[in-house]
Amino acid sequence: MDRDETAAGLARLEGYLMSQAVLSEARRAGEDFARALSWLGPLEREEIARRFADEHLALRRQMLHAVVERAAELRGEYSDRYDLLRRRTLALALTAMALFGTAAVLIAFLG
Repeated sequence: MDRDETAAGLARLEGYLMSQAVLSEARRAGEDFARALSWLGPLEREEIARRFADEHLALRRQMLHAVVERAAELRGEYSDRYDLLRRRTLALALTAMALFGTAAVLIAFLG
């Protein structure tokens, strides 16, 4: 197994553990919410807890999707800016080299 496979396996494991933690958090939040509704019967409380957890997970998915989209937008914006900066820096360096070369030729010619 090479490094890339190991890194990919660790990333999958990390993703799985994170998803299990979020699922556990959603269930706990649902149970806490339903527990506060003391007039509900046990079956009603379970249904409310399950629905709350489902909504909690749906909201987390929406938030994650929005973050992933924004990260992709930023990656594109910064990549474009980096490319522009790199081209400008290269142009400036070439111009400076040309000027110094011209100056050196003039100094040698006139001196």
